[in-house]
Amino acid sequence: MNLAYRPFHPKWHRKRMPIFWWLGQLSYIGFITRELTSLAVGYAAVLLLAEVWTLGLGAEAHARFLRFLAAPPVVGFHLLVGAALLFHSVTWLNLAPKALVVRLGRRRLPDWAVVAGHYLAWIVASAVIVWWLRGGR
Repeated sequence: MNLAYRPFHPKWHRKRMPIFWWLGQLSYIGFITRELTSLAVGYAAVLLLAEVWTLGLGAEAHARFLRFLAAPPVVGFHLLVGAALLFHSVTWLNLAPKALVVRLGRRRLPDWAVVAGHYLAWIVASAVIVWWLRGGR
């Protein structure tokens, strides 16, 4: 039997951290802002699902939904959501070289090339979606 053994460990001393600790540096503010803009991404997904649901309810229900979306306060709110989505997308794409290391043989692809590839893919995907929504002509 070990005489030095204690069944309960003493509580460690921890320095109190203020709730707004992240306001101390600009990089922390950017990180927290990007994380908070994920709420806008979730909102956009729920809005899309709501529109599909109203389409299933019929033309009149969808027309009411579109009238609601055309209201000035809703349009203003969606402009803010769009800005948050743009900020989220840009900051997320700029993180790509930190998460994705591409090697060609023994050489590593430069960070700017990884970012440029992601932006190019974003532009091409957006162009294909716009082309498809306009009727594919």
